[in-house]
Amino acid sequence: MCLRILQNTGFRTSVFLAMLFGSQNLMGQVPTSGPAPSVGPVPVSAGPLPSTTSSPLPATSSLPGSVPNATSVASPSIPSIENSGAVNSNNVNTPKSVSRFELPTANGQHWVEYDIRPYTQNQKTVERPQQAIIDWIIRETGSDVWFNEPMGILNADRNTLRVYHNAAMQKTVAQVYERFVNGLTEPQVYGLRLITIGNPNWRNKSASLMRSAAAQTPGVQAWLMSKENGAIFMSQLRDRIDVREMQSVDIPMVNGQLQPLEQLRSRNFLKEYQQNTTAAWPPYVPFSDEIKEGYKLQLSPLMSLDGRTVDLMLKCDIDQVERLNNVAIDLPNPFGAPQSVQIEVPQVVSWRLHERFRWPADQILLLSCGVVAAPSPQVNNTLISGSPPNLFGLNRILPVTTGSRTDAILLLEHKGAASTQLNQPPQARSPNAAAPSVNNAAAPTLSRGRY
Repeated sequence: MCLRILQNTGFRTSVFLAMLFGSQNLMGQVPTSGPAPSVGPVPVSAGPLPSTTSSPLPATSSLPGSVPNATSVASPSIPSIENSGAVNSNNVNTPKSVSRFELPTANGQHWVEYDIRPYTQNQKTVERPQQAIIDWIIRETGSDVWFNEPMGILNADRNTLRVYHNAAMQKTVAQVYERFVNGLTEPQVYGLRLITIGNPNWRNKSASLMRSAAAQTPGVQAWLMSKENGAIFMSQLRDRIDVREMQSVDIPMVNGQLQPLEQLRSRNFLKEYQQNTTAAWPPYVPFSDEIKEGYKLQLSPLMSLDGRTVDLMLKCDIDQVERLNNVAIDLPNPFGAPQSVQIEVPQVVSWRLHERFRWPADQILLLSCGVVAAPSPQVNNTLISGSPPNLFGLNRILPVTTGSRTDAILLLEHKGAASTQLNQPPQARSPNAAAPSVNNAAAPTLSRGRY
């Protein structure tokens, strides 16, 4: 009777282990002391059984009557997009590579290639001369027409300009292309004068010498005057004591190319105090920063085919530190009372101009920016002025700049081809400007004025 119970107990144990661990048949592996009971074999599923827990099932193995090691765990099967059948490609928006395609022609677009080598071959010192052609095409057509409907393409290398658009746009592109390739190839000289006037009442005497022209930038006024009236206008300015000529220079510029011109100075200020991480004393160290103040000009002229009209893209940026505001702050001191220090917060005045102008080449273009921040700050060298003294009192000794407001005017004049102008004797300048430097026809040097 006892033997019978043991045999039944061993049988039930083997069935329980088979169901728990997924074994094919463990009955023959359970030790018994007598013959097997007269019952048929119990079918066991070869696959894993469902579990009531979220932990993975142990891997199946031959069990010599003992529980398998708990560290032997099978990694669960995780779907991956790397598997070909794991993700339905119909539900994923992926780019499609097209080996053969046709450009749309529903709006009359057609492909035209323009040979720009007659222009680019003369610009050996310019890295990407074709960029000037693209820039002027976009200035003429706008940028939206190349990125919206109808579809358009604008591309250029050093030899070819490629355009895909409708007939109206191709006509506009061709007009710009003609001005580069069949226009003036020799560099042209442009006279530039940047002048600041303390009082805008200069308009009182000069109103009869000039006529108004269109300007789109708010606060900007434009006038045109003949070169004879321009000489009278400069004579009137020389009689004023509030006139300062910031720049007076003759610049040879290639048709369509960009010419930068700037006059900047660094203005340092005490930005903040940071904790000293290299030594115990002093607990805080000062950190300074700088601001570039002054003016930056960018000019790009484009002459018409007959040389009678000038198109000019003008970009002007003026930044001026009006003053440095001193702010007192208290820093926690681990050695005693809080330490009182001063930092400087810059008060910056900026002005921007980015516009395109067109005027007859035999006249002078005069632009007034209105009363704005002066392109160059005034310097005060007195020992009793300026900000409160710093640690060593250097700001009482070094020059201190103060912000000012002036009426800044810009005069632009086309003077002709470089071969006929660079060897001409220098013209008379205002008393505030330095004597012009001697220009060499082979390598002209630009006089940037006294300041």
